[in-house]
Amino acid sequence: MENITSISNPKIKLLMTLRTKSAKRKEAGLFLIDGLREVKEAIRNGLIIEQLFYCEQLVDNFKEIQNLGQELTKLSKEAFLKVCYKESPDGVIALAKAVSKSLKDLKVTKNSIFLVLEAVEKPGNLGAILRTARAGGVSGIILNNQQTDIFNPNVIRASQGFVFAIPVVEANTKETIDFFAKNKVKSFATSLRAKKSYIKADYSGPSAFVFGTEADGLSDYWQNSASELIKIPMMREMDSLNVSVSAALVVFEALRQRGKL
Repeated sequence: MENITSISNPKIKLLMTLRTKSAKRKEAGLFLIDGLREVKEAIRNGLIIEQLFYCEQLVDNFKEIQNLGQELTKLSKEAFLKVCYKESPDGVIALAKAVSKSLKDLKVTKNSIFLVLEAVEKPGNLGAILRTARAGGVSGIILNNQQTDIFNPNVIRASQGFVFAIPVVEANTKETIDFFAKNKVKSFATSLRAKKSYIKADYSGPSAFVFGTEADGLSDYWQNSASELIKIPMMREMDSLNVSVSAALVVFEALRQRGKL
C-alpha cells in the first residue's frame, strides 16, 4: 500500500488541481469524489475508480473501505485536508474517470420524465436538482447551453452522489427538441408568459420539464418551441423560485397525476 505524507507529492498536487480547475478535469478526463457515500454511489453505478485514498485519522470504519474492492493509498491528515472539499470529511476520496453521455443514451418509456436545464450556472443548484430527480424517478437530465461542469465538487456534494445515478447529457436546444419530437415526449416550458398553472397541465405521457435561470428565465427559442408553456403561480411581488424548488414542484405534480404518490 502506498503511503503519501507530503503535500508536495505530485499526486497531491494533481488532486488539488482537479478539485479546483474545470479545465484540468476536462483535459485529464478525471475528477474527485469526496466521501464514502458518494464513492459507493459511483461504484454502484459503474464508474471506474482510478485510485482510492483514505486518511486513517478521519476514517470511522476501515473495513468498510477495504470492502469497496479498490487498491488503497494512505494519506497523512495534512495531505488529505489539502485535497478534500467537504467541511467535515469522512476520510475517503476517490480519483475517478469521467464519462460523458449523449441523447442516444436516454431511454424513453411511457412513464419517462426528463428535466431540461438551460444555462444553469450554480453547481449547488444542479446538485440539488439531481437529488430531486433521483427522488422523483427522473429518467435523465439534459443540459442546454451548459454553464457548469457536472463533475464540479459542489455538484457531487449537493447531489449526495446521485449525479452518478441519473444520466446527465449535454445537447443544444435544437437537438433536444428534435429528440423529444422523435420520441413523442411532450415538453413543458416554465415561463412567465404562460397562462396555465403547472397543476392544470396533463403529464400522463412521456414528459419533459424545461427550466431557465432565475435571473433571465428561458430563451425565446425554448418558449416558442415547447409543446406547452406552464407557470408556477406565486403570491405578492415574487416572479421566480430557486430552480431546484421549481423542478421539485413540477416533478412531484407529475407523479401525483400518475398515481405514484
